[in-house]
Amino acid sequence: MQATPAYDALTHTYNRLHRLSHLQSLAGWDQAAKMPPKGNAARAAALGEMAALMHRMRTDPALADTIARAEQEALSEMQRANLREIRRDWLRANALPESLVHRRQLAGTRCEHAWRKQRPANDWQGFLGNFREVLALAREEARLLSERSGLSRYDALLDRYEPGMSSATLDRVFGELRRWLPGLIAQVRERQARETVLAPVGPFPVEAQRRLCERVIHLLGFDFEAGRLDVSTHPFCGGVPEDVRLTTRFDEHDFLGSLLGTVHETGHGRYEQNLPRDWLGQPLAEARSMAVHESQSLSFEMQLGRHRGFVALLAPMVAEAFGAQPAFAPDNLHRLMTRVEPGLIRVDADEVTYPAHVILRYEIERPLIEGEIEAKDIPALWDAKMMELLGLDTRGDYRNGPLQDVHWTDGGFGYFPCYSLGAMYAAQWFAAMRRDLPDLDARIAAGELTPVFDWLRTRIWSQASRWTTDELALRASGETLNPSHFKAHLEARYLG
Repeated sequence: MQATPAYDALTHTYNRLHRLSHLQSLAGWDQAAKMPPKGNAARAAALGEMAALMHRMRTDPALADTIARAEQEALSEMQRANLREIRRDWLRANALPESLVHRRQLAGTRCEHAWRKQRPANDWQGFLGNFREVLALAREEARLLSERSGLSRYDALLDRYEPGMSSATLDRVFGELRRWLPGLIAQVRERQARETVLAPVGPFPVEAQRRLCERVIHLLGFDFEAGRLDVSTHPFCGGVPEDVRLTTRFDEHDFLGSLLGTVHETGHGRYEQNLPRDWLGQPLAEARSMAVHESQSLSFEMQLGRHRGFVALLAPMVAEAFGAQPAFAPDNLHRLMTRVEPGLIRVDADEVTYPAHVILRYEIERPLIEGEIEAKDIPALWDAKMMELLGLDTRGDYRNGPLQDVHWTDGGFGYFPCYSLGAMYAAQWFAAMRRDLPDLDARIAAGELTPVFDWLRTRIWSQASRWTTDELALRASGETLNPSHFKAHLEARYLG
């Protein structure tokens, strides 16, 4: 085997970055799940320092020469793929000055922490005080990334989460969704209006919900020796593959929200726990993209979690947790979990109306980053689009309107489209899975979930960032992103 000193030096640097990101991610998890409120200023400063340190390592002038020399070395196909991802990371980091990275971390931490109290207080004006700074820094970041990459400013931010995706493609894909989605929602609601659905009788004690969620996480194959479940304001999956942190939130009057939210985060967690350990610490071993990541959470929450056969497995577990009642009969529970009802809250939305929430946010955040609108314009645009897309009035209701999500508080612009792209990929994975495993639905109904996990592990989880997203999709399913599978899935489940 030929020596690869330059490439080896790069892998050493990225192993160090991985270990620092381990500490960074756990500090972020603690901030959201465990940290006392008065610790926020110190935590913000610590996270800002860590972000600056890691940025300094990524922008070390010596890396440019090391990357150039590594590209001339005799590398394997896997090493070439890793070097491709290292170069991509290096280019993105070198577009941004350290001072901006530091200020962005501080501003985002302050804004997110204040948002936790501003949202329940419906305090949009208070939120704007911090948010304007976050937006200004995000625009500066977008400008610098755009100048380096040649992409539009919004596309430069989108590329952080979904490499290779563009707003031109989103406009086409979401434009098609806009054309058929309202009619489908109306059809499904008309059909479901004729159904009898029994509402479950609460309250549902938080401890019973926690035990149920942990039991379902076990059923879904999550390794509690390498992860845990906690509570946060906004559910998320964090940590690192060796130590995955899931969070959820509980409401004594609604157990399905926490249950399905936990199933969602478990999909993220299983992807992380099954990334290739031989390459751990290198960019090659990281998740391919956020749309692919969301395809895993939505494969669990939507494709599997609302599957009639899987719901039949859940029904006795729910009855055991809260006591037997008619609402927990499998058919009724399935009707509850597939109820289509336009609502204000994205994370509580059913899978038919959910894309409308994503389209709304995309159609606001793109012009916001491009400088076509300002932060003060968001509520009016939100109200208009919510009425247009879902027929709901949100005027004056900031808590359940533009304050409901955490993403914009820390400058996470460009992330929202990944949710609906993820839903499309999830439908595409299951269509391919059914071609490969014709008896898949019968096996799920029999309680055999391993075929689902094995298929995802082989084609998605173990591949990590070895391939571009298009190549990954092609190898897994035989085609690149094809939104028609998502439409076919919704029609089969809700109108079939």
